[in-house]
Amino acid sequence: MPALNEEAAIGLVLSGLPRGLVDHVVVADNGSTDRTAEVARAHGALVVHEPRRGYGAACLAALAACRALPGGPPDVVVFLDADFSDVPDDLPQVLGPVLAGAADLVIGSRMLLPASRRALLPQARHGNALAVTLIRWLWGARFTDLGPFRAVTWAALERVGMADRDFGWTVELQVKAAAQGLRCVEVPVRYRARVGTSKITGTLSGTVRAGAKILYTIGRHALTTPPRRP
Repeated sequence: MPALNEEAAIGLVLSGLPRGLVDHVVVADNGSTDRTAEVARAHGALVVHEPRRGYGAACLAALAACRALPGGPPDVVVFLDADFSDVPDDLPQVLGPVLAGAADLVIGSRMLLPASRRALLPQARHGNALAVTLIRWLWGARFTDLGPFRAVTWAALERVGMADRDFGWTVELQVKAAAQGLRCVEVPVRYRARVGTSKITGTLSGTVRAGAKILYTIGRHALTTPPRRP
């Protein structure tokens, strides 16, 4: 769980996780200046610090902590945001296809339920639509969203070799999974307005930088990975 100044929200997220499905909770504090790390620890999370800002950098730091767990890395990793926009109670739906052996990667799509779709800011809806259309044209994979609430097997993560350190993280995973023929499934998830203001879509500069990086990531992989058109 990447987190940057989410003191007001992260306790709600951690309290809402169905504990029977979770063995370890890792929060990557991405240089917070508030009590995010303290609140996360108080709710039982393992907190790792990644002072270099970037969504992908935080995710990579959390994965490194998972790799170093005493019993070894987990079989399945779930990513979700720390701002309480994702609904932790939807974890069973997101995990379901992976635990059933039917998928390597599950994306919790915010576009499949009308109320969730309406909760997304317009720039996020339009950016997602463009990105998933390009992925479908280039690799034949049909996604509706680049949603942050997702489950993936550790074996799949090792196979794709995640590297992006900022806004390209989510699309990098989906592009690499599609290009390598991994089994990808979407499930509908609930979504709501986040606690506080988004660091990305909540600002013009964040929206522009995120959109540019997503398109760059798709274009770079299109040049280096042979497209597989439908």
